[in-house]
Amino acid sequence: ISKQAELLRQHYRLSARETEVMELIARGNTVARIAEDLVVTENTIRTHSKCIYAKLDVHKKQELIDMLKAVEL
Repeated sequence: ISKQAELLRQHYRLSARETEVMELIARGNTVARIAEDLVVTENTIRTHSKCIYAKLDVHKKQELIDMLKAVEL
């Protein structure tokens, strides 16, 4: 997932933190767990998620996962 996330980061101009959050979301982590791991609030993670979804033009977690899986290495 890391390599696919990096390719999406470059193509969609995601920040390093957005890429990190995107990867954690794709790995099945909850908002609470991601916030705990990154030592930020849950609202910060929700904000990052909204930005990620907007930049990638996806609306659901499964669409994000499918997009990552579709990236050709």
